[in-house]
Amino acid sequence: MTRPGHSLADLRHLRDTLADRQRQAREAAAAALAAQRAAERARRQFADAVGPVTPLAPHGLAAAVLLGERPEPLPRQREADERMALAEAMSDEVDIESLLLTDDGLSFRREGVGSDVVNRLRRGHWAIQGELDLHGLRRDEARDALAGFLRESRQRGWRCLRVVHGKGHGSPGRQPVLKAKAQRWLGQSAEVLAFTQASGPQGGAGALIVLLKG
Repeated sequence: MTRPGHSLADLRHLRDTLADRQRQAREAAAAALAAQRAAERARRQFADAVGPVTPLAPHGLAAAVLLGERPEPLPRQREADERMALAEAMSDEVDIESLLLTDDGLSFRREGVGSDVVNRLRRGHWAIQGELDLHGLRRDEARDALAGFLRESRQRGWRCLRVVHGKGHGSPGRQPVLKAKAQRWLGQSAEVLAFTQASGPQGGAGALIVLLKG
């Protein structure tokens, strides 16, 4: 017997609807299984064709590209050109001895720089922000190292530097060869306002304290 309010036609329609939904669900499951099997076959075929594959570690570049980000380019060639140009501008033939001050220790100041600047530099008025040690370097190596150090210091915004050239105890004739060369090179750099021989605690006759433009 049918429930009150439902005809045999209604029951048949309900039965057919349920059967149709079940058929659609079976077809969807079969299609998903077929797609999964096809993907697995494609993966196996690819692996057989190219051989073993080692996944790369994630580096985040793909995400950066998708987000519109771009890594900043490294101007390596420009930096190399600047180092070379600065090194070439430092000549061993330029005589700056006439510009060196000998009062109260060796010092140098560019034209227009007051003597008080040298005095403050000698007394440690500015904190040393960077240091370069030229010990053991040949002439060309030392010049290139100094040129690169000045360039890097300028980029970092450093003003007060220490350049250690040594006292020459290991040089032929026990003469500080790099000391005179470092003075010449520094005196030719437009970035150098002044330099002075370091005080005892800062290296004495084996080092120079250098002040760069602000």
